[in-house]
Amino acid sequence: MKRPNKSLLLAVCAACIGGTFQYGYNISIINAPTKSVQNFINQTWLERYDEDISEHYLTLLWSNIVSIFTIGGFIGATIGGTLAIRYGRKGTLMMNNALALLAALLMGLSYPTGLFELLIVGRFFTGVNAGIGICVQPLYLGEIAPRALRGAMAMGTSIFITGGILTGQVIGLNELLGKEEHWPILLCTTCIPAFLQLLILPWFPESPRYLLIDRGDDVGCRKAMKQLHGTDNFDREREDMERERVSAIGIKPKKPWQLFMDRSLRWQVLTIILLNAAQQLNGINAIYFYTDYVFEQAGIPDVNIPYVTVGTGACECLTALTCGMLIETLGRKVLIIGGYTLMAFWCICFTLTLTFQGAGLWMPYLSMGCIFAFILSFGLGPGGVTNILTTELFTQTSRPAAYMIGGSVNWLSFFVIGMVFPFIVTKLQQYCFLVFLVISVLVAVYIFLVVPETKNKTFLEIHTEFQSGDKRKASKADDGPRTTLLSTPL
Repeated sequence: MKRPNKSLLLAVCAACIGGTFQYGYNISIINAPTKSVQNFINQTWLERYDEDISEHYLTLLWSNIVSIFTIGGFIGATIGGTLAIRYGRKGTLMMNNALALLAALLMGLSYPTGLFELLIVGRFFTGVNAGIGICVQPLYLGEIAPRALRGAMAMGTSIFITGGILTGQVIGLNELLGKEEHWPILLCTTCIPAFLQLLILPWFPESPRYLLIDRGDDVGCRKAMKQLHGTDNFDREREDMERERVSAIGIKPKKPWQLFMDRSLRWQVLTIILLNAAQQLNGINAIYFYTDYVFEQAGIPDVNIPYVTVGTGACECLTALTCGMLIETLGRKVLIIGGYTLMAFWCICFTLTLTFQGAGLWMPYLSMGCIFAFILSFGLGPGGVTNILTTELFTQTSRPAAYMIGGSVNWLSFFVIGMVFPFIVTKLQQYCFLVFLVISVLVAVYIFLVVPETKNKTFLEIHTEFQSGDKRKASKADDGPRTTLLSTPL
């Protein structure tokens, strides 16, 4: 496999540290200070109203602090594509750090001012920051990488999400910032990745595709490609961009609703909707929900469970790295179908081990094995490949709107599973994994039947392949068995 240029690797890291790393980090750091923040809310309530807060209202306020993150994320996803068109991919990422810094300031001030409401506002802004980041950063990575390395470089999205989750789990341990008196500092640490990106990202160029196709800046494009790809290695990439630029002449960047109305993009749009919904609804959140229960059943002391949970984060991070090394060899389709197939298998195993949890002392350890195997399967396919496909299934004029659609569906699914999942667990108990089994199998079948392999193909070639598939189906419907199948023009 071709090795990436050093500057390209550093650009990926610079984009990710203030992008999807923030997303993963802010998901995980809110878990450690749960009791500490609830104690702060109760103390503040007592000082204001001379009475303890009711259990119901305390739970409601804490739920708002946690779930407002997803509302902010949804809003960020709906505006991220528009900002990326107007201010550029790099420019939007730079501006987005202002939201992280503001959020850190508000959450840090909540304790000294005695205003727990600032936590809600701060978490909202962290959500908007994450929503914009997870929309624009994969867009930037997919456009700065050469064709042969597009998948591996775009895996930076998944690697830094899992790295952010793992870092948040580690920082939240008692030995670091997990003690009760440290929770305001813990929530303020979201400013650190923002400062790092503001220091590092300015040294790297804007997306060459954005410069050439959206801005018509040929000189800027060539300069960016020399820095990212090396002085002698970008002629073929430049030709691909020029063909895409010519095909996009006179076409303005599309809005999300225009993608729904474009019949030539219907399968691509349906694919990103299904994949982004499935990424949240495939059972990964259920696995994390059951983690503490299974670890308790295995006899692990409560004080040690946070350390074992760090192991699950390390497991997912390791798998993302592995996927990054395999994706240009095995391809996107094999990894994502294999990932969902394995997840379906482990759903069956986990359901059985939970059902017969009391059958022997060794059964909880089998459940632990299923947890790690499920997380590995998720990281191997769905966790890493979904965002890459969103980049590759669309051309320049459609891609920002596609990320807005995919991101909005992802955040809405995140919110829905957070609201509905507790009821699913209450009603179905361990059998809830049979629901996720069905979802995983259906998605794997859909990808096998509909989605082409995109490895080492240009964006125009992928778009043409989808269109050719539509023409073949139309020809079959119109002409019956006499129709000669059209070959895919690549």
